[in-house]
Amino acid sequence: MNKYSCGKQLKFGLLGILLAILLQNCWVAGDYHFQSYRSELISSTCRVVSHRLGESCIARNPQRIIAMDQESLEILVSLGLHPIATTIPNRVGSKTAMLQAKTGEIANLGKEGSPNLEKIVQLDPDLIVGMFISPQVYELLSKIAPTVSVEYSQTEWKKTLRQVANLMNQSAKADELLSEYHQRVQRLRQQIAEKMGGLEITVMRFYTDVHLTQFLNQNSFVVSILEDLEIVTIPEHQRRQRQVPYSDWGYINISLEHLDLLESDIMFIALDPGSESSFLYYKESPLWQNLEVIKSDQVYFVDSGHWIFGNVLSAHAILDDLCQHLFQKKCP
Repeated sequence: MNKYSCGKQLKFGLLGILLAILLQNCWVAGDYHFQSYRSELISSTCRVVSHRLGESCIARNPQRIIAMDQESLEILVSLGLHPIATTIPNRVGSKTAMLQAKTGEIANLGKEGSPNLEKIVQLDPDLIVGMFISPQVYELLSKIAPTVSVEYSQTEWKKTLRQVANLMNQSAKADELLSEYHQRVQRLRQQIAEKMGGLEITVMRFYTDVHLTQFLNQNSFVVSILEDLEIVTIPEHQRRQRQVPYSDWGYINISLEHLDLLESDIMFIALDPGSESSFLYYKESPLWQNLEVIKSDQVYFVDSGHWIFGNVLSAHAILDDLCQHLFQKKCP
């Protein structure tokens, strides 16, 4: 091979390398522009939100929302939205009566934790929201529609309201709802202070299918409402109890032998649907009848649908009950 041939081959080799580099750069640039276009297309039709179980790209203005539990339903309704379906509670009372004026007819998906997936598919939702969705159920729901798992804490219900409000672009509405709630708490606090001074209140719950009762403590939803009033609280001897050492559970199971822990100025009893026999088991005991709060007839029955778990609408319903039972009237 002569010198000229070697130079010619070298030249063609360098041209080939340059061409390969140019083609690669064109492909990278093209791919970049495609990915950029794809991102812009996605961002124009939905928003990516992070949550406990992953990320979901949700519609900017969802119209067919499914609430997988009644706490999620309550929040969505409070924000002025109209979910098309929800589940029913396993034990605690339903929020249907409280929310019906705002929801109208709404599809029933069965029990919380075991929803009718076929019915969800038929309803063709564009967003699914829930607080107690397991990873296994989330995987199934995500194949039907964008699904968001909302974090829930009984005493941090205001934070949960804001979380869902942010999700739905309704932060200003959440601020308005919480402002109205705090103003009402302030008015009721003043009324109680003027007419009664401080109050110690016991809140009990009776279950449907077991002879079991419990009082609710400072880690529960309802007691967080009472403590917003500041001059209404649970007795100190209840505050010291723990269902499990060092736990933050919101209740303490109580047997007949320890009914003395229920002593307080006033007792509110939340009955789950069908729990009357469980209540009678305690009511017929001499230990129950000897409680001072029972003798003084300061016992009131309330709906477990809004006294056990809930959010801002349930909080208002609790304030309504307090007004009705303490003052025999409605409070503004």
